[in-house]
Amino acid sequence: MAGVVSYRDVFQVREFRAMWLAELQSVAGDQLARVALSVLVFADTGSAALTGLTYALTFVPSLLGGLFLTGLADRFPRRDLILWIDGLRGCLILLVAIPAMPFWSLCVLVGIVSLLQPVFKSAQVALLPDVLGEERFSTGMAIRSITIQSAQMAGFAGGGLLIAVSSPHIVLLLDALTFFGSALLIRLRLRHRPAADRAPVEPGERRTEGSAWALLFADPGMRALTLMLWLMALVAVYEGMAAPYAALFGGGSVAVGLILAADPLGSVIGAFLFSKFVPEDRRPGLLGPLSIAAAAPVAICLFRPNLVISIVLFVIAGAFGTIVVMQTTTSMTLRLPDARRGRAIGMSNSGLTTATGVSPLFAGVLSDKTNAATAIGWFGLAGTAAAVLLAFIWHRANRGESSSRVQTVA
Repeated sequence: MAGVVSYRDVFQVREFRAMWLAELQSVAGDQLARVALSVLVFADTGSAALTGLTYALTFVPSLLGGLFLTGLADRFPRRDLILWIDGLRGCLILLVAIPAMPFWSLCVLVGIVSLLQPVFKSAQVALLPDVLGEERFSTGMAIRSITIQSAQMAGFAGGGLLIAVSSPHIVLLLDALTFFGSALLIRLRLRHRPAADRAPVEPGERRTEGSAWALLFADPGMRALTLMLWLMALVAVYEGMAAPYAALFGGGSVAVGLILAADPLGSVIGAFLFSKFVPEDRRPGLLGPLSIAAAAPVAICLFRPNLVISIVLFVIAGAFGTIVVMQTTTSMTLRLPDARRGRAIGMSNSGLTTATGVSPLFAGVLSDKTNAATAIGWFGLAGTAAAVLLAFIWHRANRGESSSRVQTVA
């Protein structure tokens, strides 16, 4: 077995258990909401482009949050930020759940929720090394990936079933309750820690986001890690196109939920196998081939496989894609200084979520001109080509870093 630190070792940390359980229920609620919004908008408009736009609004505003707000995760106590953001998002989703909410109001509210996501995410991931210590961090990230994807799978699949027997508005109400439950857990179980960046700001000085971008693109290795992370969001375009893709084969809300559940199902399998059976020192070197393996199955959609085969392809893509996201995030986080970690992680995650939202928006426009399978397939083909290029860049950078470490030891 690969890891010295077991899953049990990580779960013995009381604070990690609280963070894990809080995120688990919050993520499940989010996926319920995404199914509800996709079904609601597509049923009302019949437009793949508007469905892609609505799904994009759950991600794209994260770019602004990542650019202008993630520095808060370094300047303020991270536990407090997590708590208050969860409470605020719960209140906003309660408003979204109101029946007959005008479409423009729904877009604004969902956009604000998305705007806050990178601040929450950067505070949470930046806090994990403090909670777990560096020796447990890699295993903790693997557990987090497995459980998050399990929650997504349950939320996506359950969302389709819940909407079939109730309504999208009830599902949105459940999403709001998960945010409040998450905030309560953080309040009761996580201890207060001071802000990581406590350096005073001199008169006339302001902290810019340029330093965060500089950290992410500081060297070829960090650049390759960042771009591979973002690429995984682009090739997962099938999530945002689930409703029109299911409709292409005559499927309804249950089929939408199954398509959306395929990616997290693959993610759980991939994260578990990778974390249990691949030695830690070999993981970075596999990032290039894994990126290609994540994009290639999506390109097969150009041949318009049936719904069952498509779901299998999405499971495979999700397995490899999540491994890449997990390993790139782990490698990047451990390379970053603590005082700037929250801002840099927030910037990288804002790029990830923005790419996740932009891809179905453009794929929706292309789908209206062709069909959902063709649009998704073209994204997969382009992603495969980009993955080959990034694999080459990462191989050179990682080989150079390994050689430098060997020379230093010698």
